[in-house]
Amino acid sequence: MVVKRVLGVVGLLVAMAGFGIAAPAQAQKVIGVPHDWQLNFPPPYTPIMERVESLHDLLLVIITLICVFVLLLLVYAVWRFHAGRNPTPATVTHNTLLEIAWTIIPILILVVIAIPSFRLLYYSDKATEAALTIKVTGHQWYWSYNYPDQGDFTVESRMLSEADRAKTKPQVPRLLAVDEEMVIPVNTVVRIVGTAEGGSMHGWTVPGFGIKKTVIPGRINEGWISVKEEGLYFGQCSQICGQNHSFMPIGVRVVSQADFDKWVADKKKAAGLAPATDIASAATTPATR
Repeated sequence: MVVKRVLGVVGLLVAMAGFGIAAPAQAQKVIGVPHDWQLNFPPPYTPIMERVESLHDLLLVIITLICVFVLLLLVYAVWRFHAGRNPTPATVTHNTLLEIAWTIIPILILVVIAIPSFRLLYYSDKATEAALTIKVTGHQWYWSYNYPDQGDFTVESRMLSEADRAKTKPQVPRLLAVDEEMVIPVNTVVRIVGTAEGGSMHGWTVPGFGIKKTVIPGRINEGWISVKEEGLYFGQCSQICGQNHSFMPIGVRVVSQADFDKWVADKKKAAGLAPATDIASAATTPATR
């Protein structure tokens, strides 16, 4: 009876795996979303995420070596000091050299970890020579993106209902499709300044970008991104911000500079703003911090 149950479970798992492998591919490739049977981090799409992945790999090596070392010590202690081999326990209670070693070695390990950690923290904190600034504001429960360098217009981004998603953006996974994405040019340093309204904190997080900024009412946090490939990228609010927390997806559309300039001109026209005389030159002048 037990064997039949085990075989049934194994058969079910094999069938599920086969279904996942044989699932039809999406009609249009969407970048920056989880995929079936995916392991590890998503591919890095920004220099920050590349460094995050590199630091993760270093920490994985360190923690693996520590775990193997401790395991060997435990196995040796069980073999060497069990009651059969040591009917009379030793009375040694101190070993000065050993105590110095297990104090100094962890300190050195922490220093090895701290140096690249602080470098990454300062590297990702402030944008240098940003070509574009976008103010991200978290509301209850949607996002808005303000472009102060491009005429100071604002785009509001809300999650699409399932019916609207299936009708207008079927290639985007459910609960991630939004009516208006944040649009940025490719290979451009974009300063992200974030805040929140409505009395709740939110988390503007896009895993493939290596950015997770907690936006707080009354405060401004800063970060930056520079995406190296055109496409659609997605994230979600990473703070438990209230009733509709799970319905605050983040959509980022990365386009060429020419398409971005055209999109800016269309948005300014729709907002009733005077057309810029030179959009390209305006895009190179960051907003005053």
